[in-house]
Amino acid sequence: MLLVKTAQLQEGCILAEDVIGKSMRVIIPKNTVLDQKLLTVLQKFLVPSVRVQSLLVNGNPFRPTEIIKEEVPSVKNSVKNSVKNEEILTLYLEAVRQYKQMFQSWQSGLPIDIGKIRKFFMPLFERVIESEKELLTFHHYSTKEDYLFHHAVTVGLLAGVIAKKLQYSKGDYCQVAIAGLLSDCGMAKIDPKIIEKSTALTPQEYKEIKQHTAYGYKMVQKIPSLQEGVKLAVLQHHERNDGSGYLFGVEQNKIHPYSRIVAVADVYHAMISERPYRKKQSPFKVLEQIQHDCFGKFDISVVNALSSILMTLSIGTKVKLSNEQIAEIVFFESESPTRPMVKLIDTNEIIALRERRDLFIEEIIN
Repeated sequence: MLLVKTAQLQEGCILAEDVIGKSMRVIIPKNTVLDQKLLTVLQKFLVPSVRVQSLLVNGNPFRPTEIIKEEVPSVKNSVKNSVKNEEILTLYLEAVRQYKQMFQSWQSGLPIDIGKIRKFFMPLFERVIESEKELLTFHHYSTKEDYLFHHAVTVGLLAGVIAKKLQYSKGDYCQVAIAGLLSDCGMAKIDPKIIEKSTALTPQEYKEIKQHTAYGYKMVQKIPSLQEGVKLAVLQHHERNDGSGYLFGVEQNKIHPYSRIVAVADVYHAMISERPYRKKQSPFKVLEQIQHDCFGKFDISVVNALSSILMTLSIGTKVKLSNEQIAEIVFFESESPTRPMVKLIDTNEIIALRERRDLFIEEIIN
C-alpha cells in the first residue's frame, strides 16, 4: 500500500484504509474505488493524505510522482496481514484484467483457452480458499464499465467456495469455480451495444441476452478437460427450480447441481454490485431476498451454504447501517443470519437487528 498526498490521487485509486474526518467519523470507507466526485470530497474535507493500494481498479499500477515515506510498523502481524491482503487484491485485479482480454479475444472469434484460464484464475482461487473473508470485499472494486469481467471472476470464486462448503471434493469444487467463471462467456457473442447499454433493455434486447447461455454452451461443449456439469452450468445457470428461468424453463430435477450453485452465486453478486442500469444493494438485504425466493426458485442447500459463509466470515466486520451509523458485527443467530447483533462504534450500544425491523445492514465496510 502507498501513503500519498490527496493531490496525487486519480480516478480508479482504491482506498487501503478508512478516511477519518476531524470529528473521528468515517468520511470514505476502506476498499472504496475513488471517482471524481469522491476526489472532490477529499479536497473539501481538507484530507492531506490517504493510503491507497499500489494498483488501480483496472489492474494497472498506480504511479504517483511523490510517495510519503513512513517508518516501518513495529507490529509484524499487522504488516503480514496487510501484505497478504494486498497480494490477494493484486491477484484479483490481474484476474479481472486477464479475463477481460480473453473475453475480447472471444468477441473476435478465438476459442476458449482453458489452460490460460487456469493459469490466471486458479492461483487466485487457492488464495481465496485460504482467506475466504476477501470474498466480502471484491464487489467494492466492480465498476459499471467493467462489471461483466468483475462479475465473472467473483462468481467463479463464490461458486467454488459454496461448493467447498457443501463438502464437494477438491477436484469437483475447482470445476464448479471454473463453471462460475465461464458462466457468462457466451456474452461475447452478444452485440456489444446491448451489453454496454446504460438504460433498461427492450424486450427484444432481453430476448437476445438470454441467448448467451446457449452461445456459451457451444463455446465450452468440446473442451475435453471440463466436466459435463461445468458445461451444463454454463447453459443452465439462469434456470430456476420452479421452471420460471431460461433458456428452456426446465425444473429442478433436470437442473445439474453445479448449475444450482452457479445460479445463486450469479444472482447474489449481480445484486450487490454496481451495474450500468442498476445500483448495488446491501449483501445482507440481497441474501434476505434470495432466502425469500429459495423455496420456489433456488436450491435451499446452496442458499443455506451462502448464508453460512456470510455468517462465518462477517464476525468482527464493520458495517454501515441504513441510518448511516457505523457498527461492528458481534454475533449471528442461525435463525436470522441476515440480521445479526451489532455494536455501534460511537456508543458501544448493542443492537439486535432481528428486533429492529426498521434497520438493516446497508453495506459491508471491511
